[in-house]
Amino acid sequence: MASHIGRRKFLATLGGAAAWPLAPRAQQPAGRLPRIGILYFGWNENIAAFLQGLRDGGYIDGQSAIIEARYYGTLIDRLPELAKDLVALNCDVIYAAAPYAIQAAMKATSTIPIVGGDLESNPVASGWARTLARPGGNLTGTFLDLPELGGKQIELLKDAVPGLSRVAVLWDSTIGGVQFRATQAAARAAGVTLQSLPIQRAEDFNSAFDRAARERIDGMIVLSSPIIQGQRSEIAALALETHLPTISLFTVFPRFGALMAYVCSPGVSWNQPC
Repeated sequence: MASHIGRRKFLATLGGAAAWPLAPRAQQPAGRLPRIGILYFGWNENIAAFLQGLRDGGYIDGQSAIIEARYYGTLIDRLPELAKDLVALNCDVIYAAAPYAIQAAMKATSTIPIVGGDLESNPVASGWARTLARPGGNLTGTFLDLPELGGKQIELLKDAVPGLSRVAVLWDSTIGGVQFRATQAAARAAGVTLQSLPIQRAEDFNSAFDRAARERIDGMIVLSSPIIQGQRSEIAALALETHLPTISLFTVFPRFGALMAYVCSPGVSWNQPC
């Protein structure tokens, strides 16, 4: 079964660190609002949901909190500068999405609590936590476990595509190594041939799908990264154009026309928001 919460043990063993965003408010000098920093790829439904969650928790920008959002888009080289900016503003907590944003935030501060949202990394292997039982440091967050997920996605593709034997994996080679290796191992265990389709930029997607078509791929697994998430409508359109059944980590992909998604809850979701 896929883990849809992330590394629960990592969160639980921080001794209450998951509540860090609430703690500073109780310690604020009179009249000072808590300041929440955000490092995010860009505006989409996920950041909208995150901000709504803050509002639901009583953190309303300009009223009960000050929210400092920094969107980096494709300008990853600017992340160190943006992270330092949030530290200079004396944010009480920083939410960082994706591995490179977490890395930039951790380099910028060892004292401000950082909440990471990362579907691509292992926090121990990345050097952000000593162990899951005793992570230390100033980082908490959600991190996706991949080993079981790749096998389940291949299983579902086999159900949807009788005779499936060649599967392509569309992945971001700048940050997706952990995901790709787990999916590669799952493909070997399932007895299917895996074709790697690495991308690094938005311009790479067309050539990746052209290659899949030339090599007569039976189906495709779409892994996660901010670039892939940002190009979801284009990916779905290319999958339809090439008649390539795809399964992804996010149900937003089927809403744009891809075949199916599996990760957020046990089972397959065809059209519900992730």
